[in-house]
Amino acid sequence: MVERRQFGQIMRLPSGRYQARYADPKGRVTEAGKRLRHNAPHTFTTKGDAEAWLVDERRLLSAGTWSPPAVRLMNSSAKPVTLGDYAQGWLAARKVKGQPLADRTRDHYQDLLDRFILPTFGEVPLTDISPAAVAHWYDTAAADRPTYQAHAYSLLRAIMRTAADPTKNNGTPLIPYNPCGISGGGSAGGKRKIKPATVDEILTIVQNMPTKHRLMVILADSCALRFGELSELRRMDVDTKNAVIHIRRSVVRSKSAGVVAKAPKSEAGIRDVPIPPDILDLVIEHRRQHAAPGLQGLMFPGANGSHLAPSAFYGKVSKKRRGKPDTRGWGWYEARRLAGREDLRFHDLRHGALTEAARHGATLAELMALGGHSTSYAAMRYQQAASDRLAELARKRAEARGWRADTH
Repeated sequence: MVERRQFGQIMRLPSGRYQARYADPKGRVTEAGKRLRHNAPHTFTTKGDAEAWLVDERRLLSAGTWSPPAVRLMNSSAKPVTLGDYAQGWLAARKVKGQPLADRTRDHYQDLLDRFILPTFGEVPLTDISPAAVAHWYDTAAADRPTYQAHAYSLLRAIMRTAADPTKNNGTPLIPYNPCGISGGGSAGGKRKIKPATVDEILTIVQNMPTKHRLMVILADSCALRFGELSELRRMDVDTKNAVIHIRRSVVRSKSAGVVAKAPKSEAGIRDVPIPPDILDLVIEHRRQHAAPGLQGLMFPGANGSHLAPSAFYGKVSKKRRGKPDTRGWGWYEARRLAGREDLRFHDLRHGALTEAARHGATLAELMALGGHSTSYAAMRYQQAASDRLAELARKRAEARGWRADTH
């Protein structure tokens, strides 16, 4: 017996159960030319249950979210998407400001996934990752390494944000909301406090570096150049006549792409840096003795004229061994040990150069130009680091008004 209704039909079967169906809302027909009908995926114990199913189907049509019941059943029985599967596709398609991720950024993200995220969530369906699970993972995954903890959390949050965004998933979010809601979870807390090297410490480091690498330390400390910029510096980039270094390229190393020389990631990185007059002769002498030949010759060549490998510059620290001969140290690590500055990173020399420029009155625009910064945020750090100049300026203003130290 078939009961006709305003929407759909309910039929009582010989077994006593009820079947519900309705005509295709788009008027489609079968291959035989008959009107296509959609059956409920199962039969019902009562007529009321069958009516309720039809009511739900009509609501989907009214809301504009309807799809054939058979399609929905197939999707619901499909294997759930795990974070591991989704993260790999996310990483491959990820773009920043419309551009693919830089090779080193992609390598960093993959490292965070492999070491901190996938061991916990790799096999877990996206829909099963709860705020409680994220909180427990955050507290245990890298609790003793706050920087990695913050970076890993930020990456997981970005992945789950995409999964919850209907515009990134063909109009249907894969999860109802982003479970990553830890306040401040992406912050590593206070930044490392850098103590700039003194003149004597720099002198000790330079004297204990291999001769061919001494100028790298001097240029980082005097001109605020990065290691990658120094590694790619060529004869044609060094204009000793006008005492200018033209920064046009930098070396980038990554696991996926290897060693690549390319333009800086922002236009601000392309800049001309003046050579201080007190080191100009050192630059000329280094180019004469150590640079590779030709205009394209590297100023600091590595093995076989290739780019200098970081390991060839950093070297190793000497060690005392009980009952055995002590190991000899060399390179940056040994030189900074001899200077009593084992905490000093090579990049800290650049920080010191910019801080000194700020102390001597460099404006924000001048600091950005010297450091190759595209935003004022980074350059402002060096002005803040040089804030002790404020006391000196206050003293000078007082002197201009007639104050004298010898009268107080």
